[in-house]
Amino acid sequence: MSLLPDTPWLNALIGLLQAAQLGLLRLLAWLGLAATSHGQPAWPWALRLSGENLLIDLGQARRAALTLGVLCAALIVLLLALLWRRRRLLLIACVPLLLALAPWPDAQVLLVPAHPTSFHHSPSGFTAASIARGQALYASHCVSCHGADGRGRGPLAAAQAVWPPSFGGPLLWNRADGDLLWRVLHGMQNRRGMPTMPAFRDRLDERDAWALIDFMKALGAGQSLLATGLWARPIGLPDVTVRCEDRPPRGLASWRGQRLRIVAAGATAAPLEDPRLVTVRLRPPGETPGSPPAGCTADAEAWQAFALIAGTEQLAGVQLLADREGWLRARNAPGQAGWSEEDLLCRAEASPGKPAAAVDGLSALIARMDAEPVRFVKGGFVH
Repeated sequence: MSLLPDTPWLNALIGLLQAAQLGLLRLLAWLGLAATSHGQPAWPWALRLSGENLLIDLGQARRAALTLGVLCAALIVLLLALLWRRRRLLLIACVPLLLALAPWPDAQVLLVPAHPTSFHHSPSGFTAASIARGQALYASHCVSCHGADGRGRGPLAAAQAVWPPSFGGPLLWNRADGDLLWRVLHGMQNRRGMPTMPAFRDRLDERDAWALIDFMKALGAGQSLLATGLWARPIGLPDVTVRCEDRPPRGLASWRGQRLRIVAAGATAAPLEDPRLVTVRLRPPGETPGSPPAGCTADAEAWQAFALIAGTEQLAGVQLLADREGWLRARNAPGQAGWSEEDLLCRAEASPGKPAAAVDGLSALIARMDAEPVRFVKGGFVH
C-alpha cells in the first residue's frame, strides 16, 4: 500500500508543498490571472513541485525541509529589518548569507514537468456510473492497444512506438489525475517529440476523459489484486446511490467517517447486521429490486464497478470492508469462515504498532485498519 513513511516532518512537508501550489493557483484564479483549461483554472507553468520524488529520495526531502526553514528565517530577518532601523543594513546583509548557506535540493528532483490540468480534479468524483461509462469508452477507443485486462498487451500494442504500460503497475498511480486527463485528451510524445499515444480530444470531452480515468483506476486495482494478492496502492469506494428501505436515497460517500461493509448478494445468507459497520448490499445484474429492499441496497451499476476492483467476474458472495476514510481495505471470499487479519489487502509494509488483542477475527481486522491509516500520495499529491 502506498503509505507515506511514518515520519511526521515528511508528511507535513509534502502536504505543505501541495497546499502552497493549490493556494497559489486559487489566488491567481481569484485575481483573474489564471487561464482556464477544460473548465478549471490552468496551472500556468511548465514545472511543479513534486511530492512523489521527495517521498522516494529522503535525502533531498531533508534538504528541501531545511531550505524551507532557512527561507522562513530569511523572511523573519527582513521583517526585523523593517522594524529595527539601527540594525537594518546588518540584517539585510544577513539575508543573502542565509540563502547562500541553504542546502538547496536538486531541482531535477524537486521539480517535475507539469500540464495546465495538473491540479484538476474530477468534478463528479470516483463513481460507479463514471466507471461504467469509462468501461464502454475503453472498449471503443483503448482496448486494441492496452488490452481488455489493462496490461498493455492489446492486438495493436506491438505496433506502437512505445509498449503501452500496465494499469496494474505503478505508472498510473505515480501520475496526478490532472496529468492523466491531459494525456488522454492531448496524447503523449517521447523526448524527441514523436507521438507515443494519440490525442482523443476530437473524440472525447472532459466528462468522457474523467470516466476513462475512473475505469482505469478500478481496472488497475483489480489487476494488481490478481497479480500480487494485495491492493498494492489504495483504492477508494466508488460512490453510488444507496436505498435504505423507506428512507430517502443517499450516496455511499455520505457514510464517510463510518466503516462500511459491502456485501455482494449470492447464494449464501446475508451477514447479520453489526453495530461496528454499515452494511450495504450489492444487487446482481438482472435482479428485480424488492419493494422496499431489506436493509441498504446500492443501485445496480455498483456491481460491475466492485467486480472490477475485486478483480473477479464471480462477485457473488464477496464481502469488502472500507475504513472510515473511504478506502477499501479488506476482502472476504465466498464460503470463507469468518474474517481474519489475513483478509487485509491494503496494508502498511511495516505496522506502526501491534493493535491490542481482539476477541474475534473481525475485531482484530478492524483494530489493524484503525492502527494503519492510509496516507496516499498520487502524482505527488496527498489524498
